[in-house]
Amino acid sequence: MAFGPSNMTYVELSNGIRMPQLGYGVYQVTVDECERCVRDALEVGYRHIDTAQSYFNEERVGAAVAASGVDRGDIWLTTKVWLEHYGEGATRASVEESLRKLRTDYLDLVLLHQPFGDAYGAWRDLVKLYEEGKVRAIGISNFYVDRMVEFCEFNDIKPMVNQMETHPLNQQVELLEWEAKYSVVPEAWAPFGEGRGGLFENPVLAEIGAAHGKTTAQVMLRWNLQRGVVVIPKSVHRERMEENLDVFDFELTGDEMQKIAALDTKTSSFFSHSDPAMVQWFANIVEERKSNHDCRQDKKNW
Repeated sequence: MAFGPSNMTYVELSNGIRMPQLGYGVYQVTVDECERCVRDALEVGYRHIDTAQSYFNEERVGAAVAASGVDRGDIWLTTKVWLEHYGEGATRASVEESLRKLRTDYLDLVLLHQPFGDAYGAWRDLVKLYEEGKVRAIGISNFYVDRMVEFCEFNDIKPMVNQMETHPLNQQVELLEWEAKYSVVPEAWAPFGEGRGGLFENPVLAEIGAAHGKTTAQVMLRWNLQRGVVVIPKSVHRERMEENLDVFDFELTGDEMQKIAALDTKTSSFFSHSDPAMVQWFANIVEERKSNHDCRQDKKNW
């Protein structure tokens, strides 16, 4: 399998398979734009696409991959299981539905999207799918360091990837140290922090970028790549997709890496998964979706 440009870098997962270190994420890409965006991404050279059940665009991703002309074996495809599908049986059924929407008979990586609910029951389903070969690798997302260690210690098959908010203002240093101990590959969502905290205009990043003839966005991606972190930047603009992929022809110096390390606030730019109010919010979302599903079923049976 050949994933992307010849200068693409890879990380090796604990089961020995290689994952391209840079991909294209479709979070917040609208259903109307998604198919065009994924086709653009594949055309400019991306071979790693990251989606999720909760993005409601898996079908568009599947259509774009099918129409791209790129061999399925050359595309690394990730999706994530949403909370309402956690639990033995339910998780398996949801992944099988994702396979149908994505028009594929296997997935390269499936993650549990959030650390709440019946995560252990959901994990048992992912393990079965992994053992059957329907999923090449399995992992978690948004599991803070304590939950990640717990999940590694109390499961025979450990997560291979943990996708977390990771950018210069929230660098996840402690988490990366513990992930290394358990051979869990770190993956960054929001590698630009969505520009919050003025990241795109940050003078330290701008100065480093100028020294290499690169943008602040390219510096942020390169910084994470050099730390061994997988990155999945999102853009709906083809020229930005090309720019984000053009980060394999330069290297940050040790001094530059230290300057970026000094930017760490150790605080989320979005919200905390350990905030009780946020846990309650996630639970309410699940209940709302269940209620909406039940209403649709009632109308269908009426």
